[in-house]
Amino acid sequence: MNPGEQYLRAAVASSAVVIGDYSTSFSLATRMMPRRVRGHVTSIYGLVRVADEIVDGACHTDPGGHLDRLEQDVRAALRDGFSANLVVHAFAHTARTTGFGTELTTPFFDSMRSDLTPAPHTAQSLAQYIHGSAEVVGLMCLRAYVSGVAESDYERLSPDAVRLGAAFQKINFLRDLSDDEIRLGRAYLPELTRDAFEVALRDAEADLRAGRAGITRLPRDVRRGVRTAADLYAELLRRLRIAGLDGARSGRIRVPTTAKAAVLVRSVANR
Repeated sequence: MNPGEQYLRAAVASSAVVIGDYSTSFSLATRMMPRRVRGHVTSIYGLVRVADEIVDGACHTDPGGHLDRLEQDVRAALRDGFSANLVVHAFAHTARTTGFGTELTTPFFDSMRSDLTPAPHTAQSLAQYIHGSAEVVGLMCLRAYVSGVAESDYERLSPDAVRLGAAFQKINFLRDLSDDEIRLGRAYLPELTRDAFEVALRDAEADLRAGRAGITRLPRDVRRGVRTAADLYAELLRRLRIAGLDGARSGRIRVPTTAKAAVLVRSVANR
């Protein structure tokens, strides 16, 4: 193994540590991916998580400056193919290998930056935020899914990836109501009444249903991993509906480990 390959292996491993520590759901789903895709998806979510943590409170001094520098590091690595930041290096390798660049990273960082100065969203600003924070991540992953096997299908499959990414983010909004409103002072869904909560649930469910329908059009070897992630979010959505608005506001709704294991078994059985 040459030094560049060894460094990349360490970079991807560092991203795996990040997502394993922060999200057992995505870690589980990633393990269901074929080897040709697994490292790419890991690298994408590793970078996304680092940016999330900068704006969500892990950085106590000048989070805006750190986010700007992270974006600058990403841009430089996309151009040069190297970064001393292992997570950035892994992400840039994935971007350069699978064929995406600043057309997806710029809206992502724009959405992350908007979290630093929270204000009630309009329908238009919320749609823009969801595009940058989630839909483009779905498109990054889609680039990895089709790389080397079905690259000409990217445009045809993009609407499904966008709907699935939007569904995940909308469910996250409902899951994180308490933390977002109380600790972070964010109002992704302002003036949320019980009726509005039900509308938000139905909206997320519609996106999830549309995104799941598109899974059968993906390359066969990635379907199980994507289905696992979608099934985990479907279970979270079910629990949010049971909890209702008061339950969601009382604390973060979670899918217990045993329930995640059951979802995983069903996903394997239904491949």
